[in-house]
Amino acid sequence: MPRPRPHRGVASAAVGVVALAAVSLSGCASQTPGTDAADPSSIAERASVVGIAPELVYTTEVDGYDLAPQSVGPGAADGMSATWVKGTTGAMLTIRTDRGELTADSCAETPLWEAPDEPVTCTDEEGVWHRSGGGVHEYIAARDGALIRVTGMSDASPEELLAAAKAAHVPSDAELELLFSDLPEVAPEPVERGDLPENGDGAPIDPVGPGG
Repeated sequence: MPRPRPHRGVASAAVGVVALAAVSLSGCASQTPGTDAADPSSIAERASVVGIAPELVYTTEVDGYDLAPQSVGPGAADGMSATWVKGTTGAMLTIRTDRGELTADSCAETPLWEAPDEPVTCTDEEGVWHRSGGGVHEYIAARDGALIRVTGMSDASPEELLAAAKAAHVPSDAELELLFSDLPEVAPEPVERGDLPENGDGAPIDPVGPGG
């Protein structure tokens, strides 16, 4: 399950935007989790619009962290990605979902998201995989054929990442609404162009002006 190394410049710019928006949203959007998972059809209705597999829709909760809805979107293949921000410190944690299973061997062979060139040490910690290398920590929880990878930025602690991995779950109705609140509810209509010929597949021909 190798991943390309993220572009540091783009990531740094995104961090500022996500952090500011999450701080403002934490005061106006309720994030109290429901008690029951949302109906699979409700999850499929929202997730399929943006190309996320319904079975890979997960959320989490960690004390002091608020979801940044604008960070939610497609991840690897048909998985999803979402980021939570700690308003008091600016620390961030991100979950990325994908299909698959992990063994002790494949866990060590899978590159770390933030340090893809570092050797990986894997340990089973409270039911999730704790992966570390080069001072970087991440956790992966397995849920019904899905892998939920939890990574951190801006001094998110290993304890907080572990808590997020352990708390990964299918969203309730309220959590689903918040999770997809910044994404379209229906697929956009295809744009129809009026300058293409009715027959054939040729591009429009611009007439030649004076002088050729």
